[in-house]
Amino acid sequence: MKKILFRLLAILFIYSPINHLIAKEINIYSHRQPFLINPFLELFTKETGIETNVIYSKKGLAQRLKAEGENSPADVILTVDIGRLYVYDDFKLLDVVKSEKLIRNIPTHLRSPDNTWFALSKRARVIVVNKEKIQNNEITRLEDLADEKWKGKICSRPGSHVYNRGIMASILAAHGEKEAEIWARKLVNNLAKRPQGNDRAQVKAIYEGECDIAIINNYYFGKLKFSEDPEQRKWADSVKLIFPNQGVGERGAHVNISGGGIAKYSKNKDEAIALLEFLTGEEAQKLYGEINFEYPVNPNISPSKELKTWGEFREDQLPIVKIAELAPLAQKIIDRVGW
Repeated sequence: MKKILFRLLAILFIYSPINHLIAKEINIYSHRQPFLINPFLELFTKETGIETNVIYSKKGLAQRLKAEGENSPADVILTVDIGRLYVYDDFKLLDVVKSEKLIRNIPTHLRSPDNTWFALSKRARVIVVNKEKIQNNEITRLEDLADEKWKGKICSRPGSHVYNRGIMASILAAHGEKEAEIWARKLVNNLAKRPQGNDRAQVKAIYEGECDIAIINNYYFGKLKFSEDPEQRKWADSVKLIFPNQGVGERGAHVNISGGGIAKYSKNKDEAIALLEFLTGEEAQKLYGEINFEYPVNPNISPSKELKTWGEFREDQLPIVKIAELAPLAQKIIDRVGW
């Protein structure tokens, strides 16, 4: 009798939902650098028992997943911006996710209309200015950067970079093609030098006096402010942040996202969904701010203590998918104006 009871308990354990999760591991195709996601994955494994394997690459993962087809080992896709997420969705490589927790944790404008992908963190595209030369309220909107008073005062990374293409798409969504191109042409006319470098380089250029104004992702300011390099800390100290378009009736600051989805042919969908749910939960959402100065997408989670010191801001409520949809036209405008 005891042997029969023991066997029944063993069978129940093997097929129980909890053990189903604990016994598995998942494979992640990631565009995010390992040092940025490893702390999250270690916590996830600690809490669930689900092991993770990561394949990291900046480019080519969508094409790889498409080529692998039904034989792909991928379970979860993690990306660093809406553009790359949209590529996976456009290739029909993501599965529809049924999760009440994800629907509850992620606002409608930060997930796909059919729930194939979800934002996991967000970052504001902010204006940084020389705090000694630009007075408060001289610049409050992205549109202000087209004013000829700033001729020779603006630095920028190339417009074709996904971050600036996102800005261009947001201007398109707000004003239409004709006005967006006029804005872009005037912005280019105001540049102090040829577009070059990354976001950090724009802050350095302000510090060195090459220009007074630039646009960067907010987390680069945090990385510079807390850099181990004292020189980079000086760059951060030379500027102040402006969250644009915050006035009454204004649309709010443009944001981009990191995000994720479930591979269409995942063999471990329950475990894959468990990871996305974990990444949108309280512990992980707080960690995004502590590790990388990113804002939570879960509206129930407050930004980190450091982010709060930078000031509150209201974000553009435009569905983030529109930024991806408008990206091709945004790129055409960028090419036409020579940004």
